[in-house]
Amino acid sequence: MSPLLPDADVRLSPRCRARIETLYARYHRHEHVARDPLTCVYRYDHLADREVVGLISAVLAYGNVKAILSALDTVFARMGEHPAAYLQDRTPATIRRHFAGFRYRVTGEADFVGLLLGMRKLLPEGLGPRADWKAAEHPAQWPAGLVAMGEMVDRIVGEAGRPLGHLLPHPARGSACKRLNLYFRWMVRCDAIDPGGWKGLEPADLVVPLDTHLHRVAVTLGLTRRKQANLAAAIEVTAGLRQIDPVDPLRFDFALTRPGILKEAWRV
Repeated sequence: MSPLLPDADVRLSPRCRARIETLYARYHRHEHVARDPLTCVYRYDHLADREVVGLISAVLAYGNVKAILSALDTVFARMGEHPAAYLQDRTPATIRRHFAGFRYRVTGEADFVGLLLGMRKLLPEGLGPRADWKAAEHPAQWPAGLVAMGEMVDRIVGEAGRPLGHLLPHPARGSACKRLNLYFRWMVRCDAIDPGGWKGLEPADLVVPLDTHLHRVAVTLGLTRRKQANLAAAIEVTAGLRQIDPVDPLRFDFALTRPGILKEAWRV
């Protein structure tokens, strides 16, 4: 991986810090998760099921939320009560048959089945950082979460036997990897919003899931001066949030996106 660290040193004003903390106090509540793909993860108690459901929910989380949830309901109805067991117990031919003709927007059958088959091979070890994975052994210029993400993408794509660029973008290519960073947030953080469960990474290792909406919010708050919502901007926004909370900078992410999602004006 080549470094994609931001070259600007953004310093938050006291007013900006206060606005972010106010948004967190108002919106970081379980009641605001309704109609969010994360609700699919809440249905499952076992970590392996949450890994599977979380990744599928995150990578298909683009477009209208009603359409997203409808597609996810279709997928998980086919996979049954325990999605991880479904992948491990069925043959590749059976999985292909069950998802023949699947399409959600630009995601077609071939890519989606490739994702499922790649996940199937990884499940015995888990989709997250492997037991022998050590953040200290990886390049210091990259957040450990991005290194782990790149390794996960490489492993799944390798097992799938085909590129899955739209579903699983690789951070080394400079994309903000919004949906994968969202998945990592769900699986690493553990509080009233994020269910957690992964070991080997800490909340401080994560990068904010940056899309165009959050990018506009971040620019308004002074978290970044970058004009594109790419990975460099995501790292810069994360660095800004780390000035408020070095241990858990992504605890603000959910709250920063809620006013726009709920179509509410910022009351700060």
